[in-house]
Amino acid sequence: MKHILPTIVIAQFLSTSLWFAGNAVLADMAAELELAPAFLGNLTSAVQLGFISGTLVFAIFTIADKFSPSKVFLWSAIIASLFNLAVSFKGMSGIQILVFRFGTGFFLAGIYPIGMKIASDYFQKGLGKSLGLLVGALVLGTAFPHLVRSMTDALPWRFVLYATSSLAVIGGLLIWVLVPNGPHRRPSQAFDFTVFFKVFQVKPFRSAALGYFGHMWELYAFWAFLPVFILQYGKLHGQEINISFTSFAIIGLGGLSCAMGGYLSEKIHPSQIAKFALTSSGICCFLSPFILFQPNLVVFMLFLMVWGLAITADSPMFSTLVAQNAPEQSRGTALTIVNSIGFGISILSIQLLNMLNQNLEPAFLFLVLGIGPVIGLFYFVKGKPKQASL
Repeated sequence: MKHILPTIVIAQFLSTSLWFAGNAVLADMAAELELAPAFLGNLTSAVQLGFISGTLVFAIFTIADKFSPSKVFLWSAIIASLFNLAVSFKGMSGIQILVFRFGTGFFLAGIYPIGMKIASDYFQKGLGKSLGLLVGALVLGTAFPHLVRSMTDALPWRFVLYATSSLAVIGGLLIWVLVPNGPHRRPSQAFDFTVFFKVFQVKPFRSAALGYFGHMWELYAFWAFLPVFILQYGKLHGQEINISFTSFAIIGLGGLSCAMGGYLSEKIHPSQIAKFALTSSGICCFLSPFILFQPNLVVFMLFLMVWGLAITADSPMFSTLVAQNAPEQSRGTALTIVNSIGFGISILSIQLLNMLNQNLEPAFLFLVLGIGPVIGLFYFVKGKPKQASL
């Protein structure tokens, strides 16, 4: 039993490395294939749109509650890795790349929320800590392609795709071999197409979900345009900055804050941690123009580190509250639904930044992300979801 949580965490890390694999190689890929500047937002949105479509299908057909989560995780990891690998084929057009990234995102729906479902089937007590480690693994997995690229800069950019696809398959196999169905799993006996709507009738569940949606407005747009923000600072102040490694470090710090939040949730209620983190990241949004214009590189890096820590710390706390306030027999579907809507919101913010990036001074780009924390906090505090027991 002691191996279960570490195995889920490692598998989640390995398999979610597929998420930003395209972003990590975008500069080299765009140069080789002569892609338009707006391709960054489109590339990220293709994965998010795929993920949303996947989670909708998984939720409507209650896949996470009807079938063995371990087998769903395995097959999703294999198929997602194949779509990721297809981007490396010679002669790909921009449209083909977007289609393959969409496919990767679709089957990531069988990895990220299913991993949380598996954890909740094993760890009803201490769920906050478990999900903290799990979401931390997702964050590190998201950042990992940037690290791979920074360490293999002399190699062809396709190496990042080879590496992440291989790791994803290994992650799926680890779950399938070492993590059977959990003791708290309550499989659904039939497809229930009404679950998608019923869960939002539960007020505490709805409140936790709305807080999560505010968080998601900010998170992926920040991650996607972080290299742009760093590049602009370097140009503005004549600083040489390793953009790939810095992006990895800032995004990766979020994994640490997720784990820290998970452990703190055994002492402090998850709702309090979520409120503090969402408030802090919202403040960072509104401070971002001032930080970009100031010339001290140390101040700039410290600010990004604080933001990188704050912007993810609330994610596992919201997921914990969503899981604990969802009906037991449809917990997996409820988590999938919330993920689906949250990532749909992230597409809107990414595309908004993509448009603004063509017409607005980059210093003011992240100001609009502050909308999410403000609205999320309002509804989260107003709704007062049931807090997880310590």
